[in-house]
Amino acid sequence: MPSNISIYKQLIFIVILLAPQLTSAQWKVIDIKTTIHMRAVHAVSPTACWIGGSRGTVLKTVNGGKKWLTSKVPGADSLDFRDIHAFNKDVAIAMSAGEAQKDKAKIYRTDDGGLSWSLVYQTTQNGVFLDGIDFWDKNKGICLGDPIDGRLFILTTEDGGKSWQELPFDKRPVAEPGEACFAASGTSILVAGKDKVYIGTGGSKMARVFRSEDYGRSWQVSSTTLPAGPTSGIFGLRFWSKKSGIAVGGDYKKTTDSTQNVLVTRDGGITWELAGMTKPTGLKESVVLYHKTDAVWNGESEIRSDDYALIASGPSGNSYSPDWGKTWRELGKEGFHAMSFAGNVGYGVGANGLIGKIEKFSTKKKKRKLVLVEQ
Repeated sequence: MPSNISIYKQLIFIVILLAPQLTSAQWKVIDIKTTIHMRAVHAVSPTACWIGGSRGTVLKTVNGGKKWLTSKVPGADSLDFRDIHAFNKDVAIAMSAGEAQKDKAKIYRTDDGGLSWSLVYQTTQNGVFLDGIDFWDKNKGICLGDPIDGRLFILTTEDGGKSWQELPFDKRPVAEPGEACFAASGTSILVAGKDKVYIGTGGSKMARVFRSEDYGRSWQVSSTTLPAGPTSGIFGLRFWSKKSGIAVGGDYKKTTDSTQNVLVTRDGGITWELAGMTKPTGLKESVVLYHKTDAVWNGESEIRSDDYALIASGPSGNSYSPDWGKTWRELGKEGFHAMSFAGNVGYGVGANGLIGKIEKFSTKKKKRKLVLVEQ
């Protein structure tokens, strides 16, 4: 090769495969000028969302996060609302997590958009610690608590949360020594379909998943290969069909640890297997389903095109999977404890007043790009 070739400019075409991940932050952080900690969120529509937090605080927006109504539940200043379930912009149920013997296990309901609240359940039973609530419809619901005398604590309602009944002791799921649930995001309990409900646990040697197909009246349990311990196990659950679901978790003492943190099931929760680890790795407390529907016209009728993704959140950052948990990509570094989506619009919440909103991001791999390089 001639030695003076450097005096010439070579035009070289290089085909570059762009990274199959988002290159810029997708979450819009909303400053509500508060320092309360938040672990409960429920988006009932793209514009209406409820949030539960510390110091007895409930927040609500009906215009997509532009303005927030702040409610201080009377007599609840010491309570931490770890789960919230809303039926619409007016009716919601808020559950506090804490030791019942210290008067911190309570459930409230509002029927006027948060202007007033009614105390619909409380107990001072030694050992009761509520972890999460969920509803099948506007009437039937269920509430989960840590084990008492070796059995998980279960409440049910059939009037939309206006009253709650304790499941008889001999009907409650039997727990292993040390087994418990985590009230980190309100999603360690999840209802599915017309009558199914799932519970993810930790605390013992390995995480387990309890399931019921009769509104929580009877239970079966499945062991998993996800490691567990006093501070680790399953934190969040989600199903997207009768058979297919996902569980996420980790260790809240080691929030960036690169150990397995995802399980999937393809048989309705009977068996679970490890899936791809999230990116970033570490504790994931909540997992949700993103669903974007595009409608185009062929001149006569509407053609539907769906775009789905799973999104998992935790202190180390957020991840999304376009292939049902097989692979994961980063989706922002915000440390959301909990998330809730209504279609393509989602809200995330975290410590010190952190609220984020996201909508319409792409889950598709980027195409090859032809780049002209001079040298």
